[in-house]
Amino acid sequence: MDVMARGSRNLLDRRSELMARYRAFQARGIVIDMTRGKPGPEQLDLSLDMLTCVDEDSYRTSGGVDCRNYGGLDGIPESKKLFAEYLGVEPEEIIVGGNSSLNMMYDAVMRAMVHGVVGSPVPWGKLPRVRWLCPSPGYDRHFSVCEHFGIEMIPVEMGPDGPDMAQVERLVAEDEAIKGMWCVPKYSNPTGAVYSPEVVERLATMSAAADLRIFWDNAYAMHHLDGAAAPLENILTACKAAGHPHRVFVFGSTSKISFAGSGVALMGGSVENIELTKSQMSYQTIGPDKLNQLRHVRFFGDLAGIEAHMAKHAAILKPKFDAVLDVLDRELAGKNVATWSRPSGGYFISLDTLDGCARDVVAMSAEAGVRLTPAGATFPYKKDPRDRNIRIAPSLPSIEEIQAAMEVVAVCIQLVSIDRISMDAQ
Repeated sequence: MDVMARGSRNLLDRRSELMARYRAFQARGIVIDMTRGKPGPEQLDLSLDMLTCVDEDSYRTSGGVDCRNYGGLDGIPESKKLFAEYLGVEPEEIIVGGNSSLNMMYDAVMRAMVHGVVGSPVPWGKLPRVRWLCPSPGYDRHFSVCEHFGIEMIPVEMGPDGPDMAQVERLVAEDEAIKGMWCVPKYSNPTGAVYSPEVVERLATMSAAADLRIFWDNAYAMHHLDGAAAPLENILTACKAAGHPHRVFVFGSTSKISFAGSGVALMGGSVENIELTKSQMSYQTIGPDKLNQLRHVRFFGDLAGIEAHMAKHAAILKPKFDAVLDVLDRELAGKNVATWSRPSGGYFISLDTLDGCARDVVAMSAEAGVRLTPAGATFPYKKDPRDRNIRIAPSLPSIEEIQAAMEVVAVCIQLVSIDRISMDAQ
């Protein structure tokens, strides 16, 4: 009898035991939310001193700008300097905005649809068809932006080093209608993948439409869990060297660094991209919250200050990730019913069940009080073609809650797998 068959038989023999455990969890009446990557309260507490960095006597920049007033469309000079270093661009290549990088990405898509981008023959919205590459599993809110604008999404297989570049290169070379691509290049949501130097180089050098834009959402640039930072090549530098300086928009934020609802958002790119964006933004706003930017600069000081702050985040987050992995290893290792990522950073663990099981696992977990990100959410149109991927978000609950939640999930995976295996055997 092969390993899969032995594992299946062992599960079948244990079904009644597993169901008893599941009923016990239901009886406990637990309510645990693991749907989103929200920072836990102890993480938010790390930035409380930011609330006192600016007061009635210290609301001006070092250059004397009154941050209470209008102006500063692309951010105060101190924040541009600090966050340009963080993003890997020059101060003239960055816009420091409000609290939401997703807002910046949405607006960038909107402007491209209405006005086009540097190098566009016509605005994207005037084209008969606009298509977008979506490495999957990926970030559900990225996909929602495309869906909102009626942009056709094309899933691209994700691996541990990034998207399948043979597929990407073939698609963009064959189809001028492909105008965009989502990328979360470091500790990718949800797999934890880090793009390899080869992937970055091929993205920069590939043949594609002149107005193709890679939306490089480096949301987890410093969100390391194991101390050492995973290296990531600078995409803007690579694009410049390849003769495609306008190909990439780089995004980031402090939403999971300082306060989730009151951070600062960042957008980088070539000088031409930034100047065009600023000219279009001037009709939309007179400027961002400069007091908030001043708070961030004073609180962090410099890039080393951000790095030291992120080490405190890692000390809180890593035990939570370890708690997830400990339960998965204990409950599911060797049973051939699931695989999972072991990220070195970021906010998520990617869990794959047997094909056709994810939706039932998520639904069954919810009935026992554990809410997970909806199955399918990590794919365009919320359709996982294999119905297997589940995103685990450990940041918000306590370690005790995580342990209980993951036991529920593990039991549900086994029960749903038993039913799937039994059905397939008939």
